[in-house]
Amino acid sequence: MIKKSSDVFKSYLFENVSYSGEFQIPILHSSKLLPNKLIQFSKALSTKNFAQWVHFYEDDKNFLRVWNQPKKYLSLLKKFFGVISPDFSVQRNMPLFMKLDSIVRGRVLGHWWQQNGIEVIPNVRFNGEDTYKLVFEGLDINSNLAVGSLGCIKNREERKYFIEGLRELMKRLHPKNLIVYGSAPKKIFESYANETNILHFPSWTTLIHEKERV
Repeated sequence: MIKKSSDVFKSYLFENVSYSGEFQIPILHSSKLLPNKLIQFSKALSTKNFAQWVHFYEDDKNFLRVWNQPKKYLSLLKKFFGVISPDFSVQRNMPLFMKLDSIVRGRVLGHWWQQNGIEVIPNVRFNGEDTYKLVFEGLDINSNLAVGSLGCIKNREERKYFIEGLRELMKRLHPKNLIVYGSAPKKIFESYANETNILHFPSWTTLIHEKERV
């Protein structure tokens, strides 16, 4: 008897996926809905408040499980209002194939969740000019998009790459609504206020510190 081989490549995730560009980036359309509140995935595992959206702006080790076992977490994510597609790390010192892998995993999970009835807003993780040919492919113009600024504007070098990537995002995709998780300094974002609606969600650590000061 021939044993059926396990689907180590998770081919079911790629069913009905369309691709864009020379690197065949999975196309991910955006939900027309907007988040009312955000919760990071690691905290979503134990919350009883499902009237919010799940995001993945945290250390990869905290949400890698959704890639390793997508089916296991599907029923949980379906309880929430929606999700922002995963933010797998895209570091500048990564070779291009690793950056591509991170972007594709986030996109294809987002597409699969949509196919299973979940509202999804694409996350856009740019980090240097060589990522532009990857991260902006397959996303709708004038749609709802999300970016995470957490850890991206603390020092001068990181802030430079973030500002350049944000400028490129606005120029290429002209988002109707831009969800920003983390800091959203006026110096960086106010120049875009006339062309897009910016929805700012402070990080959970910021919210905790604000409560402590009260």
